[in-house]
This record gives sequence, C-alpha cells and structure tokens, in this order.
Amino acid sequence: MNRTQAVAGLLGDTPQRDYTEKLRLFNAFARPELSEVIAALALQADARVLDAGCDTGEAVGWFQESSGDRALVVGMDLASAHVRAARRSAPAQATILQADMLRPPLADGSFDLIWAVNAVNHLHDPFAGVQVLVTLLRPGGRLVLGQSSLVPDMVFAWDARLERCVNDAVRTYYRERYGRSEREFTAARALVGWLQAAGLPQVAVRTRMIERIQPLAEADERYLRDAIFRGTWGERLRPYLQPEDFDTLAQLCDPDDARYALRRPDFHFLQSLTIAVATKA
Repeated sequence: MNRTQAVAGLLGDTPQRDYTEKLRLFNAFARPELSEVIAALALQADARVLDAGCDTGEAVGWFQESSGDRALVVGMDLASAHVRAARRSAPAQATILQADMLRPPLADGSFDLIWAVNAVNHLHDPFAGVQVLVTLLRPGGRLVLGQSSLVPDMVFAWDARLERCVNDAVRTYYRERYGRSEREFTAARALVGWLQAAGLPQVAVRTRMIERIQPLAEADERYLRDAIFRGTWGERLRPYLQPEDFDTLAQLCDPDDARYALRRPDFHFLQSLTIAVATKA
C-alpha cells in the first residue's frame, strides 16, 4: 500500500481539519452501541478490514479485538490531526494511512469488510465515495455504511417548544456554515439508496437509538457537556435564537446553574445510529 498525497475537496474535511477531541468524546460515548454493531458483523479471524474515515482510530482497535488480533485492519483518514491521534490509539499491528477516500492508495478487491461510519456524508459527492469503496471490496465482501444523526437532537422532556427552537437553530447554523440546503443535508442519510445505486441491491439496515437518561456515565456526561453543550451549541447559536430562548439554553448548559440539564432527573437524550450493510456479488 503506497501513500498518495491527500487532496482537498471534502465538505468540511481537509487535511487541516481537526475534530480530534469531539471525535474521541463521541467514540467513548457511543462505544456500547458501536461495539454491538461490530460484534454483530461476526468478523472472521483472518479478515482484511478497512475503516474508511477512521477519525481518531478507536474502531480500528475494536475490530482488532473482535478478531482476536488476527485480522488485518487498516484505518484511513484525510485529516492530519486525526491520523496522528489514530496512530497513537490503534494497536501497533494496525496500519493507519492518510489519504483521500476518493483516491485511496489501495488495490481493488483488497478487503473483506469496509466500515465507513460518519464518513461519506463529508464528501461533496457521497455516492462517488461509495462507488470507490465498492471497488476496494472483494467478491462476497461487505460494505458497512453508518450515520449518526447529522445534528444531535436533545429531547427536552420538559419543554418541547425550546427543543424545537434549538434543533432548528443548529440546522440553520450548519446550512449557513457549509452553504448547503436542507435537502442536501437530508440526502446525507440516503445510505440504502447509495448502496443500491452502487450495484449492491441486497441491503440490511437497522437504526439503533443511542439513548441516555439519569444516572449518566462519565463518558456520557463529558460528551454531552463538552461536545454538545459547549460545541454544537454555545455562543454560535446566539444569532439563531430569540434572546430569552438563548438565555434559557445557556442556563441549561451551565454546570454552575441550578437548572443545569445534566442534573435534571427527567433528562433524556436521543441520537439515532443507522447502520446499512450490503454484500458485493
């Protein structure tokens, strides 16, 4: 496998992109559900696995563990910071490449299983990415596409109106940031259609809910506090909310406030995780 020069051209995904901490937080938060998916794939011990868009590399280690350390596992990501993090977190025997998913330095038919979770949606042309990944599969190999909700939705069990306003504000922020329409963002979840159009008509799909209520584990609280409250929300939502709604949200997100959401006994968080699996003929 020869490394090629990574090139730009991804939606919010360039060699300079750095979501390292947020990705680590999400992987720790969603590990129970992601590990369940990996176990259900019943990986053969000697399988050749590609994690396409491996971010900080945790799933590379989970695949290695699932195979009893006998699989050949390759992680690939475009972002330099993510590749550095993956090389630190992945097992020593795993290979981590920095490469563009649309121009992978890999031979056709190299892999038994390709895992691309929260990855192809970053491409300007997600279907082109799926087509490339299909060429890397051997006959009988499986392509696993996954997508957590593009923007996490908080269920405010105590205030449905504020819930709607905050979720609408987040979507508006992302549309403006990337210059994309709501229709284009919705298309990023068309996993089944992409697989079928790429010549993989037999698709199995399942959506799990990542659901958290009190009491929260430490990994859950860190993800919700740091990635959602301070990252996805925070000051950047101020222009998209009425002042009184933003003030209420800021109170819910402030650990020093008596109304801090993560201490509410009726706290309830939902985030979907859709996994589609298709086999190459």
